[in-house]
Amino acid sequence: MTAPLRIHALPHPDEPSDVQLVERALSGDRWAEEAIYRRHVHRVTTVAARLLRCRADVEDVVQDVFLTAFRDLASLRTPERLGSWLAASTVHRVHKIFRRRKLQRLLGLDRSVHDETLADQARDDVTPEMRAELAMIDRVLDRLADDDRMAWVLRHLLGYQVTEVAELTQCSLATVHRRLARAQERVDACFRSDRDA
Repeated sequence: MTAPLRIHALPHPDEPSDVQLVERALSGDRWAEEAIYRRHVHRVTTVAARLLRCRADVEDVVQDVFLTAFRDLASLRTPERLGSWLAASTVHRVHKIFRRRKLQRLLGLDRSVHDETLADQARDDVTPEMRAELAMIDRVLDRLADDDRMAWVLRHLLGYQVTEVAELTQCSLATVHRRLARAQERVDACFRSDRDA
C-alpha cells in the first residue's frame, strides 16, 4: 500500500514561528495573516481533498477554515499548535459536509461528484500499478461509513498518529481503533479478493 503523505511542514529557521505569526496577526498585521495562510493552506487543502474528493467542496472548506480561523484567532490558546487547530477545523467542516451528503442521499438529492479521486491526487511519477491500487482504495472508501473512512484516511493516507486522529475527530482512542479496524478489514478484503481473482 502507498506510504502516507507527510503534511506537517516546519517553517524555515529564518521565518517567524506560528506563535509569532499569530501574535502579529492578532495585532492587525495583514502580512502575518497571509503568511499563516501560505504556510498552512497545503495542509488544509490536502486534508479536505483526501476526505471529500470533490473539488467544489474542498474549495468551500478551505475558504471557510481560513475565514473562521482569522475571525477566531484570539480563541487559540496554544498558538504553537496552529497547524493542528486548522486541521481540526478542517475535519470538523468535512464532517458537516458528510452529514449534509447523508441527508441528501436519504432524500434522493445527492449529486456529489468525486472529481478528485486518489489517483487524480497522486504525483505524476506514480506507476500505473500504484494508480490501480489507489482506484481500488477509492472504491473501498466509497463503501465505508463516513466516520470509518475519515479515521482510515487520516491515519493511513495523511499519516496522522492514532492519538491525533482521536483529537481531530473528537472521539476516544477506543472509538478510533474500532473505526480503523473496520475500515482496514474492508480494505484488506478488497486486496485479497483482487489477488484471488
